[in-house]
Amino acid sequence: MVLLTFLLILVLQCEVGLSETKHVLYLTPGNDVVMPCDNVADTCSRIIWAYNIYESETIIMVHNGIVEKNSAQAARLSLHSNCSLSIKNITAEDAGHYLCRPEGNTDQDTTVHLNILTISAFPSDADPKKDGNVTLECSLFRYYTTSPCNSMRWVDETGSVLLDRGVRNNGRTCVSLLTVKLQSGNKKRYTCQFEDNNTVKIEAHYTPVLTDTPDRSFLNYITWALRFAGLTIMIVITVLVIRHKGRKKPPEDVNVHYVGDRDEDTVNYENVRNRTADPELD
Repeated sequence: MVLLTFLLILVLQCEVGLSETKHVLYLTPGNDVVMPCDNVADTCSRIIWAYNIYESETIIMVHNGIVEKNSAQAARLSLHSNCSLSIKNITAEDAGHYLCRPEGNTDQDTTVHLNILTISAFPSDADPKKDGNVTLECSLFRYYTTSPCNSMRWVDETGSVLLDRGVRNNGRTCVSLLTVKLQSGNKKRYTCQFEDNNTVKIEAHYTPVLTDTPDRSFLNYITWALRFAGLTIMIVITVLVIRHKGRKKPPEDVNVHYVGDRDEDTVNYENVRNRTADPELD
């Protein structure tokens, strides 16, 4: 009887263990995610979805099948007919531990660990028209706080592994840094990969957007050519204006002579023009 009781307890514990399911998801920002709720009977009216991040309190997102309006993610949440939870346009802040539980059945939990991989560049305001060094930061936001970061690596567009500055564990986040030299004209792509058990779980890409800058000597040539053309046009216009003025007929000279005696009251004026010589009389 003692042995039979022991076996019965062992079987029940195994059944409880099997009833709990766990999912680990890896995504990049901007995507939508659907997190499953496995142990559902026939209705979502008694379903609870809860959320917990590193060193933070648990937040109820869905209670009795209704999305909690006070949740910071409420505007992006929706509950499907199979009780799975959808989050639109995920961000790094959405990473964490999610739990779906039929109310009152703690042995039928569905847990989801959502991990988010991001890439950012520093300085973020680097001039895309200038060559220079940029530091790329690859971060995996997760729920695990005690597990190692496993393997994070950088590869280029050919798949060749690049030398990074090592991986550090910042509690909730695994971080890897890579310094690259940006050169205009080079179409490079840098990829950060996260591996677990020699399997790539997630990767994110960074492609610099560089603008080819024209040769400065060519720009100087164009500038001087435009200046010379402008000066030439001004000279031509000036010459044409001078010629146009020179073609105008000058007004006839008018000479006024005083005729008459000074003591007389009458004064006559005579308009004298240049006359051709009078014809000679025979």
